[in-house]
Amino acid sequence: MSSGNSSNRRRSFRVIGKIFKYAFFIALTFVGSFTATLVMKSDNPAELVGTVSDEFIYDDEPAQSTGAPEIKTLFDEAQPVTEKKSAAEPERDPKRREESIGFFAELKRMFDIKPAVDAKVDAMSHYTTSGEMPLLLRQAVVAVEDTRFYKHKGFDIIGIARAVFVNAEAGEIREGASTITQQTVKNLFLTSDRTFARKIEELVLSVNMERNFDKDKILEIYLNTIYFGSDFYGVHDAAQGYFGKNPIDLTIGECAMLAGLPNAPSLYSPYVDFHAAKKRQLVVIDAMEKAGVITKTEAENARIEEIVLMQ
Repeated sequence: MSSGNSSNRRRSFRVIGKIFKYAFFIALTFVGSFTATLVMKSDNPAELVGTVSDEFIYDDEPAQSTGAPEIKTLFDEAQPVTEKKSAAEPERDPKRREESIGFFAELKRMFDIKPAVDAKVDAMSHYTTSGEMPLLLRQAVVAVEDTRFYKHKGFDIIGIARAVFVNAEAGEIREGASTITQQTVKNLFLTSDRTFARKIEELVLSVNMERNFDKDKILEIYLNTIYFGSDFYGVHDAAQGYFGKNPIDLTIGECAMLAGLPNAPSLYSPYVDFHAAKKRQLVVIDAMEKAGVITKTEAENARIEEIVLMQ
């Protein structure tokens, strides 16, 4: 028993060491990007300080139309995205009350995440396995949300650096740096509190999520917890609610439309604005074609495919 505890402690220390190492490289990336930005846009450095630091510490704030995904799930509260209202005032998810499990329970969960994840999965209704959803749907989500998903270890330093430059050049948040893994642990365990401590907890949970689950399982859990708009949570309810189908029966065009919704479900839900949903679908189809998951002919057919909604 003592040897098992000793092994767990060593594993925890290794994880903490990796977190500090990654944090160091992220800090270097931030400093370098910030310096370059000031050189390129020195007319208003004070404003850029807020823009870049927000991206570094709080990269989960959604953009007006193309940024990081809006986080609203069965287990979390939402930050709505609209053209007239910013995401600064979160819209509370009525299906969940803020969960408080205590400091030591949170610490245990950070380093022993598998039982906590399994408990959450077991509590989900209509849980859909990877074999019960189209491969193209999963590929579409990766293509449009996290192209380096199968390469990074839970968070993406390259993605953070890219987002810093893009957002600093634009002078606003246009691109997020949260990975699918980070979004998944947020969906399962975290609220949308914008604090440095919450971001550190998210990073630790993401690293441990990657250590305990393979990429396909993480993606599967993500698709079962993310909000798709119009009060549809998870891929099963979204496929049934929008198209009256089981996920496995979705067409390429329908997969692309669903894959585009988590980016900003309040904005892109076809029941809210079909034109916006269609424009977003075309962005996803382009990403799928660029990633090589569909051919040019399949992409052309998907763009003109008739989308029939349940309502």
